[in-house]
Amino acid sequence: MALALEALRQTRAEEPSTAGDENPHGRKLDEHRRAGSAGGESYGAVRRLRAVPKDVNRTGLGSLVTGAVTAVGIAVQTGLAAVVGVVIARKLERTAETDGFFAAYGVFIVLALAATAVRVTVLPSLARAREAGRLSSETASYTLAVGIVAVPLLLLTVVAARPIAELLTGFGPDAAVDAAAAALPWMVVAGLGQFTAGLLASTLAALDDYVLPALAFIVGSVTGLLLLLARIDESRTEAVAWGMALNAVLATALMALWLWRRARRERMPAGAARADVRGSGRRLVELGSGAALPLALQATYLVCLPIAAQEGVGSVTSFNYAYLIAAAVVGISASSVGLVTAVPLTRLGLEPRRVARHVEASSWPALLVVAATAGIFAVAGGEIAAHVLGSAYGDDVGAQIARLVVAMAPYMVASVALSVTFPLVFVAGRGAKLPLVGAAVLAIHVPFAFAGQALAGLDGLAVALAVSTAVAFGWMLTFLHAARSTIRRLALAIAIVAGCAIAGFVPAGALLGPAGAVVVGLVLSTAVLALVRPVGLRSAWHYLRELA
Repeated sequence: MALALEALRQTRAEEPSTAGDENPHGRKLDEHRRAGSAGGESYGAVRRLRAVPKDVNRTGLGSLVTGAVTAVGIAVQTGLAAVVGVVIARKLERTAETDGFFAAYGVFIVLALAATAVRVTVLPSLARAREAGRLSSETASYTLAVGIVAVPLLLLTVVAARPIAELLTGFGPDAAVDAAAAALPWMVVAGLGQFTAGLLASTLAALDDYVLPALAFIVGSVTGLLLLLARIDESRTEAVAWGMALNAVLATALMALWLWRRARRERMPAGAARADVRGSGRRLVELGSGAALPLALQATYLVCLPIAAQEGVGSVTSFNYAYLIAAAVVGISASSVGLVTAVPLTRLGLEPRRVARHVEASSWPALLVVAATAGIFAVAGGEIAAHVLGSAYGDDVGAQIARLVVAMAPYMVASVALSVTFPLVFVAGRGAKLPLVGAAVLAIHVPFAFAGQALAGLDGLAVALAVSTAVAFGWMLTFLHAARSTIRRLALAIAIVAGCAIAGFVPAGALLGPAGAVVVGLVLSTAVLALVRPVGLRSAWHYLRELA
């Protein structure tokens, strides 16, 4: 893969349009760089100057458009994952075996979301490497650093699958432990594959290409689903794990193949993509800092699983479905924005005022989606669960899942805020303390989770997740020196969106049946929002459209 990445020796830096001799903004940048060398002007200031002119917009698209492209890719992947969930529910129902599978699936979620965090972490470095003409070498070096950790982790999982499965299932029934142990190695392959695929996607993002990664992830998801459907009757939950592993491997292979073909077309020498072996330690620290907080936050979810098992057979499955819905909403609506804005913000530079504006503007679209999701599940969630997941999820079980999704609303809000803020920490170069934040958040979550379950069962676990995530978000804002202004702006946006949702869905749910309540609730909420016409929403639209 390193050889293929030679194509990324910064072909755009070699094009005349950016060389400074034909582009007036390029000439101005060269002049500022020379002046900076003589007069002490910082390179960050030069980058801010470069980011202002519209001619420098690399894609010609604002962050709304590139975010939409990424969001569509995530939405398709999420939709296919939802299909997998439906297949599991209808084919395998709600048993100790599914509890064990979802316990192992929690490990994949941790790895996959940590991979997303690493994808965000490396974006500023890769964007700067592109400017310096060493993008291929930088990508190969990060790949080596990931491999140093990935190989031992995979070996450990294969050797100790059953003891780990027993721990994840809370030493539950044999059927649960067996299912978790069989799926776990494949889940780790799938999770580690997300790291390599995410790294290549970040390299393409540094080249302002967001379409190819989206297509690669979609093709991988479709192929994995086909394998699952072909084998689930015979291999049951293990077939799901196989499909997930194939998904990640294929997505990685497609992006690597494209880079390899580009390398051959450009006739790049192999040595230009040589990894910096001596810098592996530094990059591991950087990746560890980037992944530490997301890993800790996802570990809070893992902590909840054995505690949720105390609520009885099937409780882990119900909690997992609600969590997956919440994670999907955040991933589609907020994480996509965080991914596509990291590169332009690296070029533009950050200050506390920009942090507050960026977090508020990036959160508005996601908050609307969260409110709609909570409202829909509040008035019709039980019927949705029964219709989509099958008869085993009807009546009380469907109502339980619907209630859990609504209870996850504060967690979704906190996760939205965290998702759009997290990349800013690395753009500002202040990610070194995130491992300490992660350790502290995980430590305080454990008593919160036990207390939440004791007081309110599964709903209490959802609240505990929200509190822990909100603490991490607030802590990151202190690193950016923007806590007070950001929280003030964000609190107003949350209050407006929540008020509109309540005004729409509460009367609709009280007066109409599930289907009618969904339609009328959405219409009323939208109408109230249109009447209010919040300034923050209009400002967010213009900000995201212009940021690129």
